[in-house]
Amino acid sequence: MFRIYKSEKGLLIPAEKILPNVWVCLFNPTEEEISYIEEKFHIFPEFLRYPLDEEERPRIEKEEQQILIILRIPDVVTRGLFIKYETIPIGIILTEENIITVCLKDHPIFEEFIALANRSKAFDLNKPVYFILNFMLAVTSLYIKLLRQIDKTLEEYEEEVFKSIENEEILKMLSIEKTLTYFNTSLQGNDTVLTKIQSGRYIRLTEEDMELLEDVQIENRQAIEMTKVFLNIIAGTMDAYASVINNNLNLIMKLLASIAIILAIPNIIYSMYGMNIPLPFQELPPFKHSPHAFYFINLFTAFLCFSLLFILRKKRYL
Repeated sequence: MFRIYKSEKGLLIPAEKILPNVWVCLFNPTEEEISYIEEKFHIFPEFLRYPLDEEERPRIEKEEQQILIILRIPDVVTRGLFIKYETIPIGIILTEENIITVCLKDHPIFEEFIALANRSKAFDLNKPVYFILNFMLAVTSLYIKLLRQIDKTLEEYEEEVFKSIENEEILKMLSIEKTLTYFNTSLQGNDTVLTKIQSGRYIRLTEEDMELLEDVQIENRQAIEMTKVFLNIIAGTMDAYASVINNNLNLIMKLLASIAIILAIPNIIYSMYGMNIPLPFQELPPFKHSPHAFYFINLFTAFLCFSLLFILRKKRYL
């Protein structure tokens, strides 16, 4: 499918047909639609198909009077119990008269960009560079928005992860770490594209364009720094969690070992006095033929157990 927009009085509004200086938003296209756009605008076939490859990396290419810019934008993916984010490519094709965007799906970035453009009331599709830079700014703003949401989610997970011994919280943290890895790789690639645009070898930039480009670069690098910080936080949290689990395991093993040592004393004594052979002290009073011998042995065993318990507590083994 595709939608067509034109600029009128500084606003982006839908257009009924393709005219010069319009924006064609192409998403999830069929082969017929690709062929139609290719013939209508005389676009290089590869320029329309590159952005439809899910693994396509950010880059910029120029062929004759046509420029292709590929960025990666965040995309929500719901699988299983958690909401995950990945990144997908989006292509911006600049011809002599028109702008075409190509994406695998009707991404919310398009509506957000139109809303942003109409708030400024200063949009003119006769200035394609201004369009491209503002679209890149919208992409970077979306990254920052999602990163702030991830920051809040991280704070919630950090509290949960130290209270629970279940695997669910760990899987949530790993899901966020995977998302941040995708974001970091894509933002780095987008930053490379911005640097190439800044060089002026692909697009001529006015002084106003340079100022806007610098703003986009600042926002993009801020997003990169946020991503790196959150990755470090997750790594530190997971390390701390592993240390806590190991420490708790050590405490449990110490407790079980101490209990086993204490219980070994009555086991040894009762086993020894249960043997049908002459034993120490059985011929001496008050044990000889005494009906209270059982209680004496129990008291002696309890005394040894409590003494050992006191020693272990004093040495903080319990």
